[in-house]
Amino acid sequence: MNITHVRLLTVPVSDQDAAKTFYADTLGFEVVCDESNGPIRWLQLAPKGARTNVVLANHIPGMAPGSVHGLILETSDLDGDCERLRRAGVGVDGPQDLPWGRQATLSDPDGNGIVLAEG
Repeated sequence: MNITHVRLLTVPVSDQDAAKTFYADTLGFEVVCDESNGPIRWLQLAPKGARTNVVLANHIPGMAPGSVHGLILETSDLDGDCERLRRAGVGVDGPQDLPWGRQATLSDPDGNGIVLAEG
């Protein structure tokens, strides 16, 4: 096998504009691609410098909005990011000290579960 990394992770959303606002403005992701081809919109974002990108997609058979759980994002300032997210109106649980490290949990507007883990 010659697999080197995960390129894309699809996150199912109901409203791509609302999801784009959350991931770009609230989480600070950069928009990599936002193009439409007829009724299909390709909306791809990523943290600055990341190799893995997130595709915010709607109308994916078998993938209901809010069905992703355990999307783990690494941060170098867990306490600061949790405070900034709370000020932005995001419900954050934690941070918590766990045997494997410190983390907090939150959800995007559709209920997709996100873990912020201190790196």
